[in-house]
Amino acid sequence: MKNLFVKIAAVGLLMLAPAVAQAAEGYSTANVNMRAGPSTRYPAVAVIPAGSSVEIRGCLSDVNWCDVEFYGGRGWVSGQYVQASYQQRRVYVGPQYYRPLGIPMIRFSVDNYWDRYYRNRDFYRDRDRWSRGPDYYYRDRDNRDRDRDRDNRDRDRNWRERDGDRDGRDRNRDWRDDNQRDDRQRGDRQRGERQRDDRRGDDRRPDRRDFDCRPGDPSCDE
Repeated sequence: MKNLFVKIAAVGLLMLAPAVAQAAEGYSTANVNMRAGPSTRYPAVAVIPAGSSVEIRGCLSDVNWCDVEFYGGRGWVSGQYVQASYQQRRVYVGPQYYRPLGIPMIRFSVDNYWDRYYRNRDFYRDRDRWSRGPDYYYRDRDNRDRDRDRDNRDRDRNWRERDGDRDGRDRNRDWRDDNQRDDRQRGDRQRGERQRDDRRGDDRRPDRRDFDCRPGDPSCDE
């Protein structure tokens, strides 16, 4: 009898094994982004139209995200946007249905998953930062953005200071030019005034011939 139970259990496990290994068929309930990881903070790799068929390759045990296949592409979709047929009705994919639907519970690793499916994607070059989690990636990116903004502000301030120095030098040069021009004009006016004074002095100097000549004065012969 004991051997009979063991044989029956073994046969049951053999019958269940294909069902557990086989991917379950699901349907998207809305236009949903298929992402490169189990979070809305991972990059989107495709948009699955509402009502489209997807193959559910596995789901996480701690959060309701599933690894799905759509038209040959792979990515992650939240279980709240995926339904599957269960006992002649559609249910949203959740942990309570993993085993009945034959959906395996899996783990996610950026390194392994991205190496297999995303080597040709632009975000793959940031894989090392993404491997620490999306929170780390965005925090690191924000820090880099702040550093770049600070560098840009410093560069702008340096340019403004250089422009200010150049403007100051230009103003000083203009001021010197103005002063030199004023000095020249003042000197010209002074020379003109002296020349006019000299001419007026010459006009006021009496002609010797206007005086009465004394007898025997040689100047009167002129």
